Amino acid sequence: MIQVYIGLGSNLENPIAQLDRAIESLKAHKDLHQVRISSIYGSKPVGPQDQPDYINAAATFMTELSPLTLLDLLQNIEQAQRRVRERHWGPRTLDLDLLLYGQETIQNSRLTVPHAFMLERGFVMQPLSDLAPDMLLANGKTVTEQLHQLDTSDLVFIKEE
Repeated sequence: MIQVYIGLGSNLENPIAQLDRAIESLKAHKDLHQVRISSIYGSKPVGPQDQPDYINAAATFMTELSPLTLLDLLQNIEQAQRRVRERHWGPRTLDLDLLLYGQETIQNSRLTVPHAFMLERGFVMQPLSDLAPDMLLANGKTVTEQLHQLDTSDLVFIKEE
């Protein structure tokens, strides 16, 4: 079994309901075990600002699924919630990002793990801190130490899961 961390985000079509449905899908899946969810936070969008604010959370679970099989599962959940990729960093009903897959480093045409931008995004690191504040990251810092280096002034606590 591998411990996995994913990021969840939404800014369209009732974002809290979008995250709630995604969380239900994760908890109900037979190959995902011991699913835990962070609190939910609001933040300004990355990239184009002509879109609604986002809500974000993180989840962790144990799985035996391979990284690409897990990626397919996450993308299927996105598609079930009508994910549309109109533009880079554009609005979306649901975004599920594979942040960490155990201690593995993965780089191929479909997947980069650890997630390429996670260390510089407060809306990823704050929810991750809820789940694993003392986890050591690839850069040698704990999640909490990395979080303290980021500007999180736009983060707003929405609700506890």
